[in-house]
Amino acid sequence: MTNILEIFLGILTAVGGFVEIGELLFSASAGARFSYHLLWIVVLGTLGIIVYGEMAGRIAAVARRPVFELIRAGTGPRMGRLTLLAAVSVGWLTCAAEIGGVAIIFRLLWDLPYRLYVVAALAMLLISVRFISFKWIERIFGLGGLGMLIFVASAAKLHPDWSGVASGFVPNIPQLKSSAEGLDYAYFAVALLSSIMLPYETYFYASGGIEDGWKREDVPMNRFVASVGFTLGSVLTVALIMLGGQLYLPHGIDPDLPGSAALAPMAAYGRAGLLCALLGMFFAFAGAAIENGLAIGYNIAQFYRWPWGKHRPPRQVRRFTAAWIVVFVSAALLTISGADPVALVEYSIVFSVVILPLSYYAILQAARNKKLMGTNVNGPIANALAIFYLVLITLAALAAIPLLIFSHSGKA
Repeated sequence: MTNILEIFLGILTAVGGFVEIGELLFSASAGARFSYHLLWIVVLGTLGIIVYGEMAGRIAAVARRPVFELIRAGTGPRMGRLTLLAAVSVGWLTCAAEIGGVAIIFRLLWDLPYRLYVVAALAMLLISVRFISFKWIERIFGLGGLGMLIFVASAAKLHPDWSGVASGFVPNIPQLKSSAEGLDYAYFAVALLSSIMLPYETYFYASGGIEDGWKREDVPMNRFVASVGFTLGSVLTVALIMLGGQLYLPHGIDPDLPGSAALAPMAAYGRAGLLCALLGMFFAFAGAAIENGLAIGYNIAQFYRWPWGKHRPPRQVRRFTAAWIVVFVSAALLTISGADPVALVEYSIVFSVVILPLSYYAILQAARNKKLMGTNVNGPIANALAIFYLVLITLAALAAIPLLIFSHSGKA
């Protein structure tokens, strides 16, 4: 019964925490710009995060080795330190964007100064991470994020062009009016892929497996949770793209803020739909902020081989505790300084794909190591898929920054 409950909660947590502020805005904007033509990227990215999420969880269960320990061992201290610096920088920007997103949700509900809500969001995050256990953090923020399913219900209720939706899952390039629009399409494709395969998901997932005490016998549960959870979570992304194509595109709306993205549930279900969407976004954004803050603490501690763990008393893991506190406080200060959460989202999403190859190479290297993994080593299909995605994200990483510059963040 306990295993069934853990699987059930694991799937719901994956669904609730899948869509954070970056994926919300990029998915809705992608639909508003290119209708259903980028749905195939969701399928591509979802399979990729399942492949690498499952490998990271399997390594955690079998070898109890977190990702940044693998990166240090696989790439060496110098390259590993560079990867750590990049991961910390991207995670910090993402955390700041999520805190800004939580403050925006507060502001939409109650009209008080934005900076006051940033401080309130910071206090809530610090109290949650300090006093709530790891399992209950997963459950509260993951299950609360299920309010985002209102976007799925709204997409179905607003009568989409189902034939157009179906054709969007086939790899395609729409008819484009100019080379500038082609740059925009390429930019959104790379950004959407990156938002689905964000590296912090594997950092947090593997560390969380170790926190939860996964063992070799939990490998089947890990495979099931990664496959079903991320697949169900991707349904949210599909719904957001659909809403972008059927609601925002015809009216020329660019849903570049959480408030504008919440217009779709309001159009479908009125005030109740709006409140459900805002509640779901609150838990999703706050959960993503917690994941990023803890992931940075995990990464630094694992790389430098400090004691770490949310389950340990702070006095036993002082440097790990100090790391995540500094992340939350400094990210909130960045937001208070006037940094635009939408701009932070754009930069964090694009730069995330730049660090994916080194992170995922270390996971692949460990998962195919028979001495380390024993009978749970990668099989031929897992290896082939992992290599394909490693090549794909390497190409995306090379293209990401030039596309950001030449497309003017998708507004060429």
